[in-house]
Amino acid sequence: MDGIHDIGGRQGFGRVRYTLKAQTFHEPWERRVNALYSLAVKLGIFNMDEYRHAIERMEPRHYLSASYYERSLTSLATLCVEKGIVSQEELERRAQGHYPLSMPSAPGRGNVSTRQKLAIGDKVTVRVEHIPGHVRAPGYVRGKTGVVIGISPAYPFPDAHAHGIHADDEPTYDVRFNAEELWPNSADAAQVHVGIFESYLEKVA
Repeated sequence: MDGIHDIGGRQGFGRVRYTLKAQTFHEPWERRVNALYSLAVKLGIFNMDEYRHAIERMEPRHYLSASYYERSLTSLATLCVEKGIVSQEELERRAQGHYPLSMPSAPGRGNVSTRQKLAIGDKVTVRVEHIPGHVRAPGYVRGKTGVVIGISPAYPFPDAHAHGIHADDEPTYDVRFNAEELWPNSADAAQVHVGIFESYLEKVA
């Protein structure tokens, strides 16, 4: 889905701020949130694609103002409500106020019927698609052309896995793009590698 979460590679956000040797956790509650969502995945309450999609579904202003672990907490709470583990009323009683959850999920999809097996050296283009559900192809490579330089084992197809839809597992391809192809007139002569699922790619003849 197109959303505020997919801003990688876009201009106008200034320099990326980072801290060397930054702390993983800053408050005790962050450790608990991290442990709880990991436990939920281990117990099979939800999977990682569902978890990621629930973060993507956050209201944009909430997403932008939230910290990393607040997004994790919102995803965890949303999925626990949707799975019937807890009610929103119970959450708000415990929080003593409004408890924001993610917006409802859109439908997912199965594998693309016209997908092709690819080989190292194949020239490929990322499909130009606007999918309402969960997608793992970053927006900045949509419609761009690159070369397959590696192949990873098959994994659950995220567009289906995040929505409980049956689909075949798919390999991901390590696709090499020229930075100048991704950002014309705005990039150094460099290469960018992106892992992309099979259904997102079309072979260039």
